[in-house]
Amino acid sequence: MTGRTVPQDVFVRTLGKGAHQMLALHCTIAHSGAWSGLAAALSGKASLIAPDMLSHGRSPDWDGRGDFFDRMTELAASQLQKPMDVIGQSFGAMIALRLAVEHPDLVRRAILIEPVFFALAKLDVPDLYDQHERDAEPFVSALAAGNASQAARLFNRMWSTQDSPRWADLPDRTRAAMIRGVHVVPASNNALYEDGAGLLQPGKLERTQMPVRILSGSLTHPVIPAICNSLQRRLPAATTEIIPGAGHMLPISHPKETARSLSEFFRIPLASSV
Repeated sequence: MTGRTVPQDVFVRTLGKGAHQMLALHCTIAHSGAWSGLAAALSGKASLIAPDMLSHGRSPDWDGRGDFFDRMTELAASQLQKPMDVIGQSFGAMIALRLAVEHPDLVRRAILIEPVFFALAKLDVPDLYDQHERDAEPFVSALAAGNASQAARLFNRMWSTQDSPRWADLPDRTRAAMIRGVHVVPASNNALYEDGAGLLQPGKLERTQMPVRILSGSLTHPVIPAICNSLQRRLPAATTEIIPGAGHMLPISHPKETARSLSEFFRIPLASSV
């Protein structure tokens, strides 16, 4: 594993030593190391170029300037010096989708894991959108009250499955990292809930002529599979797949199953044990 920096002192690490390079974009309140299990499951066949978002991992805190989605997309785009495959999870999947829309010449194929495009849910499945909003209300209230620790705990729990580690069982370092990054969650609301980047404008999603696979877990929040299906219908060359027994954090909880899907989609030969 190697580490390097890019402009604005944002940390980028490389996981794996395989010839097949892909850009890997993590979710909110995680960090680039979240891809370690997947990189290992790919059996040395791939290299994941994985940046830390601002206020996450080894990157500096976001200075609050500009739009957070714009800033993170620019950061990710700076890694596309040549056509590459792109994989993203949750908010990272939204960045990957935007890269595919805005830089179709540089994104060969994309895997979107549990994209949190709530603007689509609002349009297509308002009942599930409302359910998500009710489930998210305790987190929203805690953050509005300035209780970052409680907000991080509730956000983590909302996107976890029943067998996920409880907040008290997480290492202090992990809890601290989640608390540090939780303030950027509302900073992405305009992009995720109101389509602030205009991805749903006529003709935008149609620019993604490259193959796209959209993954979700069978135990995730019900709004996510609905979002995946809505997105699949709007993208020219997209397919969906559900990972049995997985939740929102499926690249971490189910790295082998995720690796199998990636290897088939990206045509990466893996050992039969994976």
